[in-house]
Amino acid sequence: MFDNFVVALSAVVPMFCLMGIGAFVKIRRWLTDDELNHMNRMVFRVFFCCMMFHSIYTTELATSFRPRLMIFAVCGVLTVFALLMTLVPRIEPDNRRRGVLVQAIFRSNFVLMGVPIVANIFGDGNIAVATMMIAVVVPLYNILAVFALESFRNGRFALVPIVRDIFKNPMILGGIAGALLLILGVEVPKPVLKPIGQISAATTPVALIILGASFKLGSTHEHRRQLLGAIFGRLILVPALLLSTAAFVFGFHGIEFVTLIAIFASPCAVVSFAMAQQMGGDADLAGNCVVFTSALSCLTIFGWILLFKTLGVF
Repeated sequence: MFDNFVVALSAVVPMFCLMGIGAFVKIRRWLTDDELNHMNRMVFRVFFCCMMFHSIYTTELATSFRPRLMIFAVCGVLTVFALLMTLVPRIEPDNRRRGVLVQAIFRSNFVLMGVPIVANIFGDGNIAVATMMIAVVVPLYNILAVFALESFRNGRFALVPIVRDIFKNPMILGGIAGALLLILGVEVPKPVLKPIGQISAATTPVALIILGASFKLGSTHEHRRQLLGAIFGRLILVPALLLSTAAFVFGFHGIEFVTLIAIFASPCAVVSFAMAQQMGGDADLAGNCVVFTSALSCLTIFGWILLFKTLGVF
C-alpha cells in the first residue's frame, strides 16, 4: 500500500511544484501579464511543436500506435460531449453558461497536465503513447468546443475553417512532420535533432511554470452552483465512469490506462477560458473552472492513481 502511495504522490507532486514556482513568480511580479502572454505563445508555437515532433520521430510506431486506445478515447470524449449537450440545457437556463459548462466538463488539460502524469510514472522516455494521443484528442476537443460554444450563442458551426485552423496548430504540424519523416525513413542530422530534443525536454517544466504564473482568481458568488457542477463533473464523475469502464470492461492496463487517466482525470483545459471569452461565453465562469479544477486536481488525480494502482490496473 505504501508503494502505491509513493507512485501516486510522485505522479502529482512534480507538476504542482512547477506550478507553485509559477505562482511565486507571479507573486513577486517578475513577469508582467504581457510577458506571460508572449511566453505562453512561444511555448505553444515552438516548444509543443518540438515536443510532438521529437516524441513521434524518435519512437517505435509498432509499440506506440494503439488503435484500440485511440478508438476508446474518441468514443469516450464523444459520449461525454453528447450527454452534456443533452443534459446541460435542461438544468442551466443561461446560454452564455451552457457552452462554458459543456466545455469545462468534457475538455481536459491533457497536453499540459496529462502528459506529465505519464512521464512521472513511466519516465520521460515512455511518453510516446501519450503524445501520439495528442494528435487524436486535441483536434477532437477543438471541433467539439467550437460546436458547443457556437450552438449556445446561436452562431453558425463552420467545419471547414475549424479543420483549417487545426492543421495550422503547431502541435499537429510537429506531429505530422515527425510521423512523415519517420515513415519515409528520413534521417534528421544529429546536430539538428539534439536541440529539438532539448527543447522537447524543457516543454513540460516551462509550460507548467507559466500555467502557475497565469492563474487569476475571480469572484465566484454569481456562479457558485455552476462552478461546483463543473468541478464535480470534470474531476469526479467523468473519470469515475470512463476509467472504470476502461479498466473493468475493456481491460486497459499499464501505460495505456495511465494515458486514459491523463485524458479523463486532468483538469479543465486552460484554452477554454480564451475560447469562452472570444465566443460570447461566460468568461468569469470559464476562468474559475480552470483555476479551481487545476488546484483541486492535485487531490483527485492523486486519488485516482492511488485507487487504480492499489487495484492493480497498472
